[in-house]
Amino acid sequence: MSKYSLDCLGEACPTPLIRVQGKISEMEIGDVLTVSVDHSCAMKNVPKWASDEGHKVKVEDVDNGEWNIIIEKTK
Repeated sequence: MSKYSLDCLGEACPTPLIRVQGKISEMEIGDVLTVSVDHSCAMKNVPKWASDEGHKVKVEDVDNGEWNIIIEKTK
């Protein structure tokens, strides 16, 4: 299992989602991606997309208005 991270702080939708989709496509099953976001739109869209794709998703509240979205690739 490998761990990856994407810093999407300061990026508005759809940029974080597009970056996540590209990175997930390069990863192996079981790899984990941590995405840092600070836009509420990305905090909603990225986990929803990952969950809809069948990946495991966890959202951590890092600071007021900043979140880490942790995605484990499952397929």
